Amino acid sequence: MEKELEGKVAVVTGAASGIGLASTEAMLAAGARVVMVDRDEDGLKSVSRKHGNAVIPLRINLLDPEDCATLLPRVLDQAGRLDILHANAGSYVGGDLVDNDTAAIDRMLNLNVNVVMKNVHDVLPHMIERQTGDIIVTSSLAAHFPTPWEPVYASSKWAIHCFVQTVRRQVFKHGIRVGSVSPGPVISALLADWPAEKLQEARDSGSLLEASEVAAVVMFMLTRPRGMTIRDVVMMPTNFDL
Repeated sequence: MEKELEGKVAVVTGAASGIGLASTEAMLAAGARVVMVDRDEDGLKSVSRKHGNAVIPLRINLLDPEDCATLLPRVLDQAGRLDILHANAGSYVGGDLVDNDTAAIDRMLNLNVNVVMKNVHDVLPHMIERQTGDIIVTSSLAAHFPTPWEPVYASSKWAIHCFVQTVRRQVFKHGIRVGSVSPGPVISALLADWPAEKLQEARDSGSLLEASEVAAVVMFMLTRPRGMTIRDVVMMPTNFDL
């Protein structure tokens, strides 16, 4: 396999499981050194043992503002540079709004929106100085469709879709590409919060994606010629679109 990311340093948030782990594995296979950011220390250690020095595990609680702000300084201290940020960490709140817990709403909006904005904000000066960089945000099909069973989650992804598309226009002059991948439902821990009947319906109809399929799209975006930006990829199981 061609090492298309040889010599690159990537940061993946929410890297210990699901899409983040699949993205990490794909970037490692392409030759990148990957800084894995997660709260799951055991998960980070497991991947680090498997891949050795190609992985730099960083246990960061992104919901803690002080801890979140350490991301770039720690990356630069341990890796010396940053070429790719995959802002993937997120959580899910579904169901009827009237039944949602307001503390869970606050936590989800903070992680899905505020943390993404802060992570991107913090890495941009480094990328602008180097006049190159790639930022990919894990969005969702929910960013493009008013999903009636998840108004809070969908709203967070609509917000971040706007953020990605506007920041992209601000920073392309610095050689920085910003895009998002918007998958339909992916087999991951987030689905644990789906309404049971909706999850069973998706399983029965073959309407779920594998995390590795999303990672393949991330790699497609990262490996385009520098003069090309893939601003957003919407992907879903064919059966989900019926």
